[in-house]
Parts: sequence; structure tokens; C-alpha cells
Amino acid sequence: MTARTVPADDRVRRGRLAKAEQFADAAVVVRALADEASDVADAYVTLCVHAGIAAADTVCAARLGRCARGEDHGSAVTLLASAEPSAAPHLRALLAMKTLAGYSHQPVSRDRAVRAGRAMDVLLGVARAAG
Repeated sequence: MTARTVPADDRVRRGRLAKAEQFADAAVVVRALADEASDVADAYVTLCVHAGIAAADTVCAARLGRCARGEDHGSAVTLLASAEPSAAPHLRALLAMKTLAGYSHQPVSRDRAVRAGRAMDVLLGVARAAG
């Protein structure tokens, strides 16, 4: 599967890293301000997903000079795997939660929220090291 990509220079890399950090910071704040983590699990996971996507773009920009674009999440995971194989499962996990958290009527479970936070943290760590 070939990812639809766009060129990504240092300006793109820095911008995507800044957005990854911003989404991650917002996720932490949302979770911290809630009376119960379950009250904001969907919003928290959605922010984790966006942070993870931006972090993945940072890694791809730094290592490949291009980023994935489009709705094909599978090809975005494949592109990230070519830049940093250890990071790809974390992006895959976040993308698997995207529809549930953002578009479904069902709430995200506590376990999934915890996994989303861990996946986001891993991707941010890889992005910071790459960027």
C-alpha cells in the first residue's frame, strides 16, 4: 500500500511538532480538569489521536522529507513504519480509536483512554528525538 504524501521540509517538521505538543498539552489539561477521567475520555482520546498524527508527521518529515495526506490511515501507518518501525503500532492503535472517540455514540473505555495516552507519549518521544 503506497501512502499519498506531500513534501515536508524543516518548516513543516517544526510546525507539526508544535501542533503535536499543543494537542498533547490540551489532552493533559482536559483530563486534569475533569472530576472523573471518564467524563472527558472521548475528548481526551481525540486529542491524543491528533497529537499522535502530528507526531507521526514530524517523524516522517524529519526522516523521509514527506508526510502522509489523505483519509487512508493504513498507508499513513505504513509510511511511519518506513521512517520508524517501532512507532507504527502506536499510531495504528490511536487511529483505531479515532472513530469511536470522535464519531460514535459509545463512550471510550478507561482502558482505551489509558492506551491512547501511552501511545501518544511514545509517539511524542520519537518525534522529539527526530525533530
